[in-house]
Amino acid sequence: MGFLPLGRAGLRTLPLPLRGRSSQDERVPASMTIGDFSRATRLSAKALRFYHRVGLLEPATVDPATSYRRYDPTQIEEARMIHQLRALDMPIDDIRRTLEAQELTSRRAALSDHLTRLEQRLAETRTAVASLRALLESPTTNPIEIHETPAQDVVIIRDTIPLRDLGDWFTATRLHLDEAVAAAGVERAGALGGLWSTELFLDEVGEGALFYPVGGGRAGSWSSPAGSNLAAFETLPAARLAVIVHEGGDETIGNAYAALGAYVAELGGGAPGPVRESYGGAAPAGPGSTEIGWPMSDIT
Repeated sequence: MGFLPLGRAGLRTLPLPLRGRSSQDERVPASMTIGDFSRATRLSAKALRFYHRVGLLEPATVDPATSYRRYDPTQIEEARMIHQLRALDMPIDDIRRTLEAQELTSRRAALSDHLTRLEQRLAETRTAVASLRALLESPTTNPIEIHETPAQDVVIIRDTIPLRDLGDWFTATRLHLDEAVAAAGVERAGALGGLWSTELFLDEVGEGALFYPVGGGRAGSWSSPAGSNLAAFETLPAARLAVIVHEGGDETIGNAYAALGAYVAELGGGAPGPVRESYGGAAPAGPGSTEIGWPMSDIT
C-alpha cells in the first residue's frame, strides 16, 4: 500500500474538523458562567447560591464534579424580579408563589398584596418618626381641666378588638356607625366619640367603642341587635374626667396621654373605666383635635 502524498493537493483532500464549532443540529444551548450571570443581574455568588438552596432560582446546569453553576440567559429577568422583590422585603414563600403563578392576573394580585403591606408599613414608619421627633422637641401640651360630664344618650358600636387592628377597625366602624345613625333617623347632638378600655392597651386586646351623641329621650327605645359590632342606643353614665385637648394627628397624641397620665398620678390616680375621646375636624386620622377624658374618682 502506498502513502498519500503530503503535498498541497493532498492536504486539501483531508476532512479537517472545525475546532470549537458543531453542525447546526449539534449546537450547544447558550449558557452563562456564574460570573457573567452575576454581572448581568447584579446578584452576588452568595445570593445566587442562596436562591438555589431555597428553590427560587435553579441553575441551568451544575457540574457534578466541581459544583460549578451555569445559567441560561432566559433566567436573567426572573433573577432580576427576585432581586427586586427581596429588596422590598417580600418573604421567600411569597416570592415562590409569585413566580409559580402561571396567570398574569395571579402574579399581579400577589404583587399588589405585597405593595399594600409595604404602604401600610411605610405609614407606620412615618407615624413612628413623627412621634420620635415630637419627643426630641420637648413638646408642650394644652392645659388639663377637670370636667363633670353628664349622662349622655348615644348611638354606639362596641367590640372586642386586638390593638394591632385598631386603625382598620376604627375606619370600618365609623362607616357602620354613620349608616346606623342615618338608618335610625336620629340627629347627632355632638362629635364622634370613642371609649377605650385599659385592657386594650395593657393586654393588647380589649373593648373599644365608637359613638355619636344623640338627642335625649331616644336611648333605650331601640334594643341592640344581635352581634357585637352592631349599633345600639345607650346612655353613657355621668363621669368625672381629667380632660386635655390634643391638637394634631394620631402620630403625636402620645404626648397628650403622657401629660394626662402624669397629671392624674399627681392627684392620686384615676378611677376604673374607659378613657373617653371626642374628635373634632378630621381627627384622629387627619388635621383636627382630640379631647381626651381620663376617668377620675369623686374624692380626687
